[in-house]
Amino acid sequence: MTYDKPTVRWGIVATGLISSWFVKDIVLERSDAKANHFVQAIGSSSVEKGQNFVKEHLPGKSPTIYGSYQELYTDPNVDIIYIGTPHAFHKQNALNSIAHGKHVLCEKAFTLNAAETREVLNAAKEKGVYIMEAMWTRHFPLVRTLQKLLHKDKVIGEIQRTFCDFAMDMKIAEKGPESRLKNPALGAGTLLDIGIYSLTWSIIGLEPPLGMGEKPLTAAPEKPKILAAQTLSDEIDISTSIILHYADGRQGIATSNAVVKSSSPSFCRIEGTEGVVFVYGRGPSMPDYFTVRKLNGEETKYEFEKPGMGFFWEADAVAVDVAAGRTESTIMPWAETLRVMEILDEARRQGGARFPQDPRN
Repeated sequence: MTYDKPTVRWGIVATGLISSWFVKDIVLERSDAKANHFVQAIGSSSVEKGQNFVKEHLPGKSPTIYGSYQELYTDPNVDIIYIGTPHAFHKQNALNSIAHGKHVLCEKAFTLNAAETREVLNAAKEKGVYIMEAMWTRHFPLVRTLQKLLHKDKVIGEIQRTFCDFAMDMKIAEKGPESRLKNPALGAGTLLDIGIYSLTWSIIGLEPPLGMGEKPLTAAPEKPKILAAQTLSDEIDISTSIILHYADGRQGIATSNAVVKSSSPSFCRIEGTEGVVFVYGRGPSMPDYFTVRKLNGEETKYEFEKPGMGFFWEADAVAVDVAAGRTESTIMPWAETLRVMEILDEARRQGGARFPQDPRN
């Protein structure tokens, strides 16, 4: 039986750093590719900006370049739209894409708050299109392997605690009020930018995976009790600490900081009754390898080949899902996106960070 890989034509909204990483990754030649990816069109604030983006990041390629997002939404040759704008624009970008019948891969954090997430998911459901939050880390083979070892093979017994930190000096004090990293109206602060990764690793360590991509999620997993605190500066959080408490006693500690850079090569520690796992890498968004250390001192290192940065794995997942007629992912389903956003909302409610777009109670 011959398996034909699906072919998808991407439309790219925005020409910033994250979009450059994404397009360079999906056009890489890979022996393990699950789909054929084509960058069909680029939507930018100007044609000149789009041309410069293609020249720098897609040499030899010739996608259609639009000087507006609206033209991209209406392009009949675009199958799926990738949204790489700042958090505050995700909702409207997604709604506009959905209104024109396009499938969507939207960068994390999916929106600014849970209310916006519900609005977008309801629109996608009504239109019958596919949409997924681009939490790319969950699609890494490293993460999928780790989840199997932890939750199916029980290599360190019953999981008890996780600790994850994402800290990087963002030079916040040097930013102007209009900066994406300084303006609350743009979703500024550590929580939505990097704290979401610390939270994600806590979930990866503490909870069984969502079907390992084998079956749809019918209901959101347990929502743990949240204890959170934030340090605010100019109305944005420059540090956030979240403690997750589960009914059976499992505990997760997730932290983020924009003032210092962590010096530890291991950003995540997962403790079980029979051992501990350490995850290493440039940061929680881009893990490189992990080790499993048993109580008897035996240690095993797990390394993974990763051409490029790893965005192609989430792109492959979207292509396969769409080809199968699904409207949501089994790895990052809508219920999980909403649950994570609700946890982030609760952390901000307790910590004090607010966005102008938040619902007024």
